Amino acid sequence: MLVKSVDAQGFRFYTNLRSRKARELEENPRAALCFFWHSIAQQVRAEGAVTAIGDEEADAYFASRPRESQIGAWASRQSAPLPERAVLEERLAQVTERFGDGAVPRPPFWGGYRLVPETIEFWSGREFRLHDRLLFALRDGRWARERLYP
Repeated sequence: MLVKSVDAQGFRFYTNLRSRKARELEENPRAALCFFWHSIAQQVRAEGAVTAIGDEEADAYFASRPRESQIGAWASRQSAPLPERAVLEERLAQVTERFGDGAVPRPPFWGGYRLVPETIEFWSGREFRLHDRLLFALRDGRWARERLYP
């Protein structure tokens, strides 16, 4: 998954709303994100509730994507079995013809989510597995900080 933006409201990501992750989020609207940078031995993990992003925000982000990615969103049945690559290429050709040189609207089956963090852990790798771990947890509307054993 690709997180597209982060701000005080949370982490935003977008997907086909028929995808496996979208179906799983419908059943259980909680998730964790993990960002790991091996080269610098750093990691950030965030956990929290996930909510759907509104149409206006999803439309704005979709419009900012490269045209080829917009067309790809229409052509792909994300997470569904694909019998052979030629099927996807044919769907891509059909969608490209359908929209011609005109604007490509956001598909009704494509949208976004926001993970609102309740915990964020910062991990720094150290020798002999004696890593540094700082956990920030939202408690009563305030962020509390504690250090964790490695």
